[in-house]
Amino acid sequence: MEKLNPDNAGPELLGLFEVAELAHTSRTVVSNWRNRDSRFPKPIAELRSGPVFGVDQIIRYLKRRRKNMAHVIATINLKGGVGKTTTTAALAEFLSAEFHKKVLVIDLDPQTNLTTLLIGEDKWKELNDAGYTLATLFTDALQSDDEDPKFDLDRTLQRNVSPVRDVGSVDLIPSSLDLIDVQDRLGTMSSGRFYSNNPTDLLRKAVRGIIDDYDYVLVDCPPNLGIVTLNGLRISDGYIIPTIPDVLSTYGIPQIQKRVKQFADGIGEDIVEIGIIVSKYRAASTLHMNTVKQLREGLNLPVVLATVVPEANQIASSAEFADYGTLRQKYGYAGQFDTFRALTREFIELVEEQA
Repeated sequence: MEKLNPDNAGPELLGLFEVAELAHTSRTVVSNWRNRDSRFPKPIAELRSGPVFGVDQIIRYLKRRRKNMAHVIATINLKGGVGKTTTTAALAEFLSAEFHKKVLVIDLDPQTNLTTLLIGEDKWKELNDAGYTLATLFTDALQSDDEDPKFDLDRTLQRNVSPVRDVGSVDLIPSSLDLIDVQDRLGTMSSGRFYSNNPTDLLRKAVRGIIDDYDYVLVDCPPNLGIVTLNGLRISDGYIIPTIPDVLSTYGIPQIQKRVKQFADGIGEDIVEIGIIVSKYRAASTLHMNTVKQLREGLNLPVVLATVVPEANQIASSAEFADYGTLRQKYGYAGQFDTFRALTREFIELVEEQA
């Protein structure tokens, strides 16, 4: 597919023929969509050869039309230790093994917990030493224009990860501890020719060619709203907020909502609030019970998923890299498997309602 981008400036543009190729249909069908569907994007320009459209706008439109294009969901909370990594890993594994979805996990958190959970520390160290992590992508942006980029997506992308044998369709783009240092420097990156470089657009440019190979893309964001997190939100259709039901863990939710909305408005896209996932829930705790009630009744807060994840030793130990045959073995036989399966089903329903 040829993408029009005169002088490498401005947004990438598609003509009707390229739109048809992207949608795997004919130009006549695309012309009919344009004439009959009010949601079809307005052209950025009318050239002699015909109208041209922004590639991002077309992709968003096609996602609304077709359920088989990737749903990209960010996982975010401003506080660490709330079950964010465990929740993301469980959703990926259950989407794959129980719901037969192809899943890509992008680990943007420099703590690398999700990466090591899925591939183990030895494999992560091997990749990190070779430069096959997301740190290389962001480091490339800090180089001068005459230096060749070192990020290699094909070698960085880890296929069929997870130590659970039943999980066979989860891929991973791993993180690195080096992201801690890189993030602070991204604000100083070169603006590039024609000011085409944007520090929040690096991830999108790197992975746009593979995104729609998947049914779901889960982006595990750092516990902050810095540039690396904004890269994750830039490619996302929506976001979830895993949280322990206590004051400290839920305090930053309105700030997340406000900042994400401001960012979405700034780039002219929708990033939908999918919902809050309650984790490490203690049914005997009055504090937990009251906090969940307040979240459910709170004005202007995202929906709280009906399925809550209990605090359990088996769930906590699932964060370790260890071989399992099935998800029941990994997450436990005392209802934990059923909880995560129900959570994943509810997650799918909420995401697809917003598509």
